[in-house]
Amino acid sequence: MIEIYNTLSKQKEKFRPVHEGEVRMYVCGPTVYNLIHIGNARPMIFFDTVRRYFEYRGYKVNFVSNFTDVDDKIIKAANEEGVDASVISERYIEECRKDMASLNVRPATTHPQATREIQGMIDMIQTLIDKGFAYVAEDGTVYYRTRKFAYYGKLSHKDIDNLRSGGRSLLVTGEEQKEDPLDFVLWKPKKEGEPYWESPWCQGRPGWHIECSVMSKHYLGDTLDIHGGGEDLVFPHHENEIAQSEAANGVPFANYWMHNAFLNIDGSKMSKSLGNFFTVRDILERYDGQVLRYFMLSVHYRSPLNFSAELMESAKTAYERIVNCAANLDFLMGKAKNAEISDAEKALLEEADGFRVQFEKAMDDDFNTADAIAAVFEFVKWINTNAGDDSSSGFVKDLKDRLTALTSVMGLVIERKEEDSDLASYVEAKIEERQAARKAKDFAKADAIRDELKEKGIILEDTRDGVKWKRA
Repeated sequence: MIEIYNTLSKQKEKFRPVHEGEVRMYVCGPTVYNLIHIGNARPMIFFDTVRRYFEYRGYKVNFVSNFTDVDDKIIKAANEEGVDASVISERYIEECRKDMASLNVRPATTHPQATREIQGMIDMIQTLIDKGFAYVAEDGTVYYRTRKFAYYGKLSHKDIDNLRSGGRSLLVTGEEQKEDPLDFVLWKPKKEGEPYWESPWCQGRPGWHIECSVMSKHYLGDTLDIHGGGEDLVFPHHENEIAQSEAANGVPFANYWMHNAFLNIDGSKMSKSLGNFFTVRDILERYDGQVLRYFMLSVHYRSPLNFSAELMESAKTAYERIVNCAANLDFLMGKAKNAEISDAEKALLEEADGFRVQFEKAMDDDFNTADAIAAVFEFVKWINTNAGDDSSSGFVKDLKDRLTALTSVMGLVIERKEEDSDLASYVEAKIEERQAARKAKDFAKADAIRDELKEKGIILEDTRDGVKWKRA
């Protein structure tokens, strides 16, 4: 059974869904005012992997991740360009989708946008007002009465008496109108140059926190199985979501809360002022998206992840080992003389099943992708030892299917890309040319071909199963 570390209880709990065989999961998405950075990529990659593993285990997953498309930063960018805010948000939603595809992050079941859910926000705010959990200030700002919600602080484990209001949606004009400094904004009046919507209280726009409460309810219902995001969202964003949703709906908001740890750059917090701020697009100019995905999953999601060029190079090498193993299986399958799996091979396949068990044990334990990847590498090592020139095509295909099943859970593509296929054709032709030279005892030419390939970053290996190659 899958166990999840629940931020709410601060311990691992067995996963029991609200609806048998279904998972309803909501993950806070990016604010789309620019290209996403590699800090955004960590939750995208991790929760995509969580979704994949639930599906691997036979669950039907309804996965919702929003785009915040109205925000001060979006408005600022729009005013600087002299365009409508929607031009900025739609532009960067499209760019975000491109980056997600490059990282093999599958689109969510639904990607709601805040500006398309305004009426639902107005309705929930009115419900909170009617229940006495919210009030309208003189200028039309609507505030949430934080102290009225008895369980405020239960997610962040903070004492309400020691809290101070903060967060981007709390710092607005009219702070003196609050009944209590801890109260936060649900609806704010328009300012010049800002988009706005009509409401019973004033022309304005929603606060940040109400967006996710409404969108999650709309697409997943009053009680979610899992709510996730980065650990920076625990307070105040997720704490405020709980207060809004549970006060409005009268039932628990989410049964399991999952938060990934921060990503640092060379041991320091990522910051433009420090010159260590990288977008996903920056990294994709140097590395394949699969390498970045592998890197992100190589550390447990609740552990801080340190990004560096050295670690990325290690990730590249490790990922190539898996791809090379898959390519070798394809090579053996193509030259196999027998199709039927022998009794000895059947015994080996029973032994190989232990790696699947090891993989699942790691993923069942709070989605420990680091240990799951270790299981994959043990399997790769085993394959390289036990699959050879005399293997049947059935045996080799079974191993390839098993390897693909595990790596697919991680979202890792182990087939060589089209450009790699072109390279493979070139290398294979050179290998044949080299073999012909060796047969003709023209060893100088054979060595020259080997050196030529080495200069191109291709290493040849003469094995009992024939000549194999890999990237340097």
